[in-house]
Amino acid sequence: MHPDKKEAVVDDLMAFQESKYYYAKVGKAWKRGYLLYGPPGTGKSTMIAAMANFLDYDVYDLELTSVKNNTELRKLFIETTGKSIIVIEDIDCSVDLIGKRRKDKKASGDKDSDGDDKPKLPMDPEKDEATKVTLSGLLNFIDGLWSACGGERIIIFTTNHKEKLDPALIRRGRMDKHIEMSYCRFDGFKVLAKNYLDVIEHELFGEIQRLLEETDISPADVAENLMPMSKKKKRDPVLCLSGLIEALKQAKKDGAAAKAKEEEEAAEAKKAKEKEEAEAKKAKEEDKGKDKGRQREGQSTGSGSQWRHQEM
Repeated sequence: MHPDKKEAVVDDLMAFQESKYYYAKVGKAWKRGYLLYGPPGTGKSTMIAAMANFLDYDVYDLELTSVKNNTELRKLFIETTGKSIIVIEDIDCSVDLIGKRRKDKKASGDKDSDGDDKPKLPMDPEKDEATKVTLSGLLNFIDGLWSACGGERIIIFTTNHKEKLDPALIRRGRMDKHIEMSYCRFDGFKVLAKNYLDVIEHELFGEIQRLLEETDISPADVAENLMPMSKKKKRDPVLCLSGLIEALKQAKKDGAAAKAKEEEEAAEAKKAKEKEEAEAKKAKEEDKGKDKGRQREGQSTGSGSQWRHQEM
């Protein structure tokens, strides 16, 4: 993470921790929401641990898929203490918060009820949609009446795909601060190099900086290459930096290949769509031509019949 962004997060946490009377004055629950989003391996879980250590808060890791319904979610929330961080990781993968399955199920149920008067068997409670956490229940969990119980809580959602989340779930006031956890850049690399190798400057830094500007690689992958796991590497940090350079070159090569494949697939899809549209247009023109032929044939038949009638 860039030092300026890191400093902004620290300032925000300190301001929250020292704002008890301000929240009471404005009549808001003493809580704050953070959305951490970005590709895998960019340090979202590490960020949560750092926030907890900095504030000296407890951490509650909530797995929504193990929560049966909104009532159980409420009970779990009430059991949490103040000075805590409540975490829901990979929220886009945790539960279906859009409600699409419920709508589809309701629609199919309406069709069955219209055309079938037979009595229905009781629904299995384990398969009932009511046993799932709903979007409404989760919103109440964040900023409804439940959230007013206790105080000094931080709620954190993490996701690899921010665009998949319902806008109502991550709007300001619920997730107050959105923090993008991006790929590793040179500023982040220097922090990792100092922490793992105790190296502040090196002649290989120039090449590493150039490659980091051209390559998307996660901080986790960079850290893995900087860790001196063998005795040989422990004796020579240059080997770690050289290994990172090779990893960056390979990542750059793989990225270019993936991009080329993606462009090729997009071109093939476009070509197939154009072919389909051309065939549909051709079929439409053929049908139109057949209709005109039938009309001319009908007119010709009608004229011949009229001529024979006049001769008689």
